[in-house]
Amino acid sequence: MFLRASSSAVLAIALLSGCSTWSWNPFAKPDPKTAPAELQNFSTSMAVKNAWTVNVGSAGEYMFNPVNVGGDVYAASADGTIARINATNGQVKWRVRADMNLTAGVGASDSLVVVGGQKGMLLAYDTQGKLRWKMQASSEILAAPVVAGNLVLVHTIDNRVAAYDAMTGASKWTLERPLPILTLRVATGIYVKDQVAYVSTPGGKLIAVALQNGGLRWEVTAAEPKGATELERVVDMSGSPVVVNSNVCAVTYQGRVGCFDIANGTNRWNKEISSEVGVSADERFVFAADNQGAVSGYALSGGSNVWRNDKLARRDLSAPASFGRSVAVGDRFGFVHFLSREDGVFIARMPTDGSKVISTPLVVGNNLIVQTKSGAVVAFATE
Repeated sequence: MFLRASSSAVLAIALLSGCSTWSWNPFAKPDPKTAPAELQNFSTSMAVKNAWTVNVGSAGEYMFNPVNVGGDVYAASADGTIARINATNGQVKWRVRADMNLTAGVGASDSLVVVGGQKGMLLAYDTQGKLRWKMQASSEILAAPVVAGNLVLVHTIDNRVAAYDAMTGASKWTLERPLPILTLRVATGIYVKDQVAYVSTPGGKLIAVALQNGGLRWEVTAAEPKGATELERVVDMSGSPVVVNSNVCAVTYQGRVGCFDIANGTNRWNKEISSEVGVSADERFVFAADNQGAVSGYALSGGSNVWRNDKLARRDLSAPASFGRSVAVGDRFGFVHFLSREDGVFIARMPTDGSKVISTPLVVGNNLIVQTKSGAVVAFATE
């Protein structure tokens, strides 16, 4: 995880999760305070199988999330590969290569597939893989674009939310928000519902934007900065917000997890947490993974902490996702862990390719789909 400075004159980049000099001693024993937790044995109570695996290429330093439209999954990688995959059997319907490296993806609808290219280029393809248009955004795109009806939405690292015509790429509107001096270099996302875009923005701000004209409906502070130093006071939204019923829920780095009223942004509940990945939610629970590797389930109504599993400490977890009677979360060693949705105990575990699970697990029918840093798109099914 990186810091970025908003000033164009000075760019300070630092690793937040490990600023000390790295060294290696072949005879040293792992420090239990910093070493990833060893996996515990448990009695498997949910049968899971690997349904299919497709490799789309390495993600490099970027975050890529597959997206499902009409039973097909679209996935992309840093080298410019974009693929359309049958979500049921893993058949690759087509694979194309953009004429540049990619930094974000994928956004899709039943007629358009959109990705972020190098230096802030936005690329749109039809669903047969033919390039439809390109458009230059104001700055780098790290979060997946979103296709919302006749608009394509992007959130760039200069903290602008911009809308483009889905057919032509013409600019429709731009909303610019203040950018803190120091922010995390993370992919903060957009969730669209009922002609409103809910956007996680730097500085711990959650905003609601009208799709019609880019007007700011409301803005709330999801977390306040705390601490004596600039690093301690860095607060940023993490991942994409999610909407369930009348709640929009989000999580922050060095801040809180909580839910807000989608109509006016009124805070309904919040709990202290620090997370660099997003939340997920279903009709009963909100799920979050913190920076230390604990996964928690909160009651959607009221926010009470229903359960907490801390047995994956320091394994660099992905955002969790509700999947049937489980909550699925990936780690940096390529394992996908299935926890009981009701009490958080382990009920299954599956490997991928051994590299970090970078995507939020995606539920498509009876399959759960993840993408790894090395480029494996893997589908799991319950038996």
